[in-house]
Amino acid sequence: MKDKTSITHQEVMVEKLRKRPRFAAEYLRAAMEETDDPEILLIALRQVAEARGGLAKVAKAAGIERESLYRALSAKGNPRYSTLAGVMKAMGLKLTVEAA
Repeated sequence: MKDKTSITHQEVMVEKLRKRPRFAAEYLRAAMEETDDPEILLIALRQVAEARGGLAKVAKAAGIERESLYRALSAKGNPRYSTLAGVMKAMGLKLTVEAA
């Protein structure tokens, strides 16, 4: 039985990401910079989407089918650029490029 006074790491992260939009941007930036594994970025994007009202709300705002967004942001997802750009815009974020 789960202790009612404890919360999961996922719940803590979603709460931080919900309350602090700049933290969400830094969290995604770190996910892109820390590894060459795209799975890490997809997981981070999914957590930020959960914090921004859930995947269904983000999918609707991005003009994407909910099921498609779930697949795209799964650990084995392979989203198109247009999906990533739409999701980022729906969450009030943007993709940027800078010199390494």
